[in-house]
Amino acid sequence: MSLTPEQALARIFGFSGFRPGQEEIARAVIAGRDVLAIMPTGGGKSLCYQLPALCREGLTVVISPLIALMRDQVRGLQEAGVAAAAMTSGNTPEENAEIAAALAEGRLKLLYIAPERLASTASTGMLQRAGATLIAVDEAHCVSQWGHDFRPDYLRIGELRRRLGVPLAAFTATADAATRDEIVARLFGEAAPQVFLRGFDRPNIRLAFAVKNSPRKQILAFADRRRGQSGIVYCATRARTETLAAALEAEGHAARAYHGGLEDWERRKVEGMFQVDEGLIVCATVAFGMGVDKPDVRWVAHADLPKSIEAYYQEIGRAGRDGLPADTLTLYGPDDIRLRRAQIDESPAPAERRAADHGRLNALLGLAEATRCRRQVLLEFFGETPEPCGNCDLCATPARLFDATEPVRKALSAVLRTGESFGAGHLIDILTGNATDKVKQRGHDRLPTFAVGRELPRAGWQAVFRQMMGRDLVRPDPERHGALRMTEAARPVLRGEEAVHLREDSMSEARTRPEPKALVADEDAPLLAALKAHRRKLAEAAKVPPYVIFNDRSLIEMAEKRPATLDAFAGITGVGATKLERYGASFLEVITREAVDLPHPARRKLAGGAGAGLYDRLEAAARDLDRGSDGREKPLSCSPAQLARIAKERPRDLAGIERVLGEKRAERFGDAFLEALRASD
Repeated sequence: MSLTPEQALARIFGFSGFRPGQEEIARAVIAGRDVLAIMPTGGGKSLCYQLPALCREGLTVVISPLIALMRDQVRGLQEAGVAAAAMTSGNTPEENAEIAAALAEGRLKLLYIAPERLASTASTGMLQRAGATLIAVDEAHCVSQWGHDFRPDYLRIGELRRRLGVPLAAFTATADAATRDEIVARLFGEAAPQVFLRGFDRPNIRLAFAVKNSPRKQILAFADRRRGQSGIVYCATRARTETLAAALEAEGHAARAYHGGLEDWERRKVEGMFQVDEGLIVCATVAFGMGVDKPDVRWVAHADLPKSIEAYYQEIGRAGRDGLPADTLTLYGPDDIRLRRAQIDESPAPAERRAADHGRLNALLGLAEATRCRRQVLLEFFGETPEPCGNCDLCATPARLFDATEPVRKALSAVLRTGESFGAGHLIDILTGNATDKVKQRGHDRLPTFAVGRELPRAGWQAVFRQMMGRDLVRPDPERHGALRMTEAARPVLRGEEAVHLREDSMSEARTRPEPKALVADEDAPLLAALKAHRRKLAEAAKVPPYVIFNDRSLIEMAEKRPATLDAFAGITGVGATKLERYGASFLEVITREAVDLPHPARRKLAGGAGAGLYDRLEAAARDLDRGSDGREKPLSCSPAQLARIAKERPRDLAGIERVLGEKRAERFGDAFLEALRASD
């Protein structure tokens, strides 16, 4: 029997209400409408197709990009008592046979498959025979052919939808207007889906950027202030992942490198360690991407500038998926800008796509060199207009600006007078009057711009050129080995028609050393540590990641509220019926430091619900009347199952009570039970 959305939310997932935006998306999916939902990472996208799967008849097929992510979600669903499975290339023949049997018998509600399986016509036939009634597509931006996570097999999903003739619900956290149009065209064809755009803000994530200045030391310092917390360091090269992981381990951190050059078994080992170990740091290329479904990643750092603002948003989104405070730090410098420009210019993409990619990179560089709230700059790219956030480095320490119009004009003049053929180092030598052999050999010491910039030190000019590249006033030319050339955006500045204000290049500790926020008050920290230790013990015994038992948010709520009864424990976020039965008593013993006297299983099923108190009143009334109203009659009692049924069905008259209890018990307990029922209305 299918559940109502409210029943599934409370009984299965243990939530008292939907997060913002979830309910209307879930109800549209339940109603069988085609849906495209763009929701921030950590906003609860998976619930928007998992819950409808429980409320609809038939099988829901979830197409997901990585095995680790699929297995993670299946483990969580199974822990919550949901019949779910994943059919992946990593399955044993026995596992596949068991899944096939469950499909044939109609026992599964959710089946996760990788997009690569769609290449086989046998997969389509299997899903048709299994009675699939809904397709859910996770990470739908992977269908975008020029996106940062393109997966060719996602292009087959539209055909699968047509073959099965069922509604499709697509979900992603990263999609600008152009990507959204591409998703609609490739997945839905002529059918126009109902589009839900639920905002991109992740207010729990602190945003921070810093100019590179001994980047290894900067990353080590950032990690050291978050010692013992799970984190990810994204790097541009495989070599950088190895050297940073080694440096972190030398400083006493648990760290591992992850990149495409590792053997499959090595990558799987690191993925498994990261899911289970609560303090592991992974230094990774973007190969460590969509498979990260770990809710308690407390920080993400970029040792190098990401490829685009969308890639940046996707990667920092792996922090704080549980909604608790998380930190980010992105390091960048002129070499990063040259590298990313060259990658775009040398790509095989059409010219219009390369122009769009330069625009996305410009947006990221604008964020890096922002002079106001970073969250405002970030969200404006996605079409939102937020207020200043108070949770970024520029809100904490506002940028100091100076009028850089004249220095920028001098720099542009030097670029043009040298034929747009040199990089920043040579141009700075000219501006500061440093007559190097290279400057003299080319006669650049005789240019009008020679030595006109002595008012700024070399480091100051480096900051000016970096910010000019960040604003796309000058751009490295790959055909001239990265020499700077002026863009059209710079011409109004050179002509004196526009002013330019740049940031003073500061390496202040206030901007680059944000302190992590404590998860709980000092008095609750010892209990939280004890709850985490108990969770780890249970997870190791069950061979699942700790957050599959309970996530950090649930443990924090336990530490703060300190429930002392099963009913109170049932009110903790994330405690559904299955987890209450499975883990309630043992966690209560950690909280109360006492053995828990569990009620009868029939009573336990009512814990935390409206029927719990009614059951207790019925039980008290039955106990008072076990020998009749005068205490002289033959003993008579009601079973826990009968009391639970009365509490659940709430009969309104003696006839209803008699149907549950029989004539003899209804005669003795009927009036008292009806009074208890009326009192509970």
